[in-house]
Amino acid sequence: MSGGPDPGSALRARVAALIRALAPDRSTPSPCPYLAGRDSRILALRPERLAPAVYQAFLDLNFRRLGDVVYRPACDGCDECRELRVDAARFSPSRAQRRCRRRNADLVAAVGPPEPTEEKLDLYRRYLEVRHDGQMNGSREEFLSFVHDAASFTREVVFRDAEGRLVGAGIFDETDDALSAVYFYFDPDLASRSPGVYNVLWLVEECARRGRPWLYLGYFVRGSAAMEYKAGYRPHQRLAGAGGEWE
Repeated sequence: MSGGPDPGSALRARVAALIRALAPDRSTPSPCPYLAGRDSRILALRPERLAPAVYQAFLDLNFRRLGDVVYRPACDGCDECRELRVDAARFSPSRAQRRCRRRNADLVAAVGPPEPTEEKLDLYRRYLEVRHDGQMNGSREEFLSFVHDAASFTREVVFRDAEGRLVGAGIFDETDDALSAVYFYFDPDLASRSPGVYNVLWLVEECARRGRPWLYLGYFVRGSAAMEYKAGYRPHQRLAGAGGEWE
């Protein structure tokens, strides 16, 4: 477990108490997208105002943000969906990650508030066509609500090559202690660049530039092949439970 004082523990305790008092209902069961043969249920809240410090408390209680909703898995008999965060200051890239960094050294990153454009929508749709996981349909409404319905502390990074070609775009949130990756999509014709890996490497470096010690990568699910890549960013911590303790 991590040691030392935790300045966010008091706020986290207040948020946890509020959740218990509200006692929100869980969603009805649906097929788990990560582990075959299991059902998934979530607990969701729509805070009236989601400040960065409050969202940090939610992150450490195993919540994620989607638009103006915060949610966490609340499945029957399973708690494998746990937040994973990378220690940005101590991060040591693997050999493959170093190769990816060199392969994308020509890319230029532009950071700002999320800005939906036709160019990005087209890229998003092409990306989903290759993914074929069926969870999203590529509609304009989905693009605006899922990808670009942002909190005040949300930022977008756009990667372009030397000729100005759009390679990928990512959404991330910023709190006082961390950056949190939300979503990333890229040109499927440029998959050999490993843009998704490069986005994470860039976010780790951005943590250092902004003085944020942690990069949150969302849920890590043991036994899910789709989530295995997150464990390759080291050192990292995994939330031990829903009470804010890390291991």
